[in-house]
Amino acid sequence: MNRQRILVAVLLVLALAIVGGLVLMPRFSPPRTLTGYVEGEPLYLAAPVAGTVTAMRVARGDEVNAGAELFAIDPKQVISTRDQAAAETQAAEAQATDVRKGQRPVEIAVYEANIAAAEARARDAEAQFRRVAALAAKGFESRAALDDARASAQAAEAQAAAARRQRDAATLGARADQIRAADARVRQAQASLAGASARLADIAPKAPESARVEDVFFQQGEWAPANQPILSLLPDSRIYVKVFVPEQALSAYRVGRTIRFSCDGCAKGLTARITYVSPRPEFTPPVIYSRDARDRLVYQIRALPSVRLNPGQPVDVLPLEAGR
Repeated sequence: MNRQRILVAVLLVLALAIVGGLVLMPRFSPPRTLTGYVEGEPLYLAAPVAGTVTAMRVARGDEVNAGAELFAIDPKQVISTRDQAAAETQAAEAQATDVRKGQRPVEIAVYEANIAAAEARARDAEAQFRRVAALAAKGFESRAALDDARASAQAAEAQAAAARRQRDAATLGARADQIRAADARVRQAQASLAGASARLADIAPKAPESARVEDVFFQQGEWAPANQPILSLLPDSRIYVKVFVPEQALSAYRVGRTIRFSCDGCAKGLTARITYVSPRPEFTPPVIYSRDARDRLVYQIRALPSVRLNPGQPVDVLPLEAGR
């Protein structure tokens, strides 16, 4: 009897121990991690014109500082375009200056001669009108002849007035339309010159920020097409941790929050600041699919790490808790 009681007591203790282990073990077990990896977005540098690579000042894997010279394309074609634009600018400016000077003395003399001839015709027409008017008053000329003489006198006077206005406009330089057109040609030429000068700088670009040279696609002496990447840079600001969060845990991840992660061979306690939360769900990418990461719908999260990492590294991210 005592043995039976002892056996029952032992079984009860074992049962309680098993139940307690099942309840308490999840609290002491490490939390499930999220699988992710490091990704980089290179900067591709090219030239706007085709030409031979005359200088390649970096090699794959080099570290460059902001403002460092990278490569150069043969400048002959761009220099020719720049010089042509400069000559066109000078010609347009000279033409605009000439327009503002008004007519030259020889041209003004022509206007004066036209005025003298028009005024002479006006005097003759006026004298003819007076003779016809006197004869018409005595009945020796018809009413129609008087009207014709009056019309001729008025037309001749109008022609003389028009000649004087044309002379005055030329003398005063009041050719506003021509001046505006000349100024427009100057601005057009200056814009072409600025564009050509900018292209001259673009054929020898400098590093926009500190970065690693990820790859070099053309070497010195090779011919590179226009707008074809010649090399790629990988700045630290464009390297981020990419992780995929289950749909039910998305509310805990917001831009600005900090996540903790680890990777093989990395220091402990690494962190990254979330910079992007995808607004659209996607299926779990095959690259991270596993028994621990098999949620059907996930959201992409990007975070900027506090240390330099290499693209392609797998990382384990500790999940965030909502409300913290």
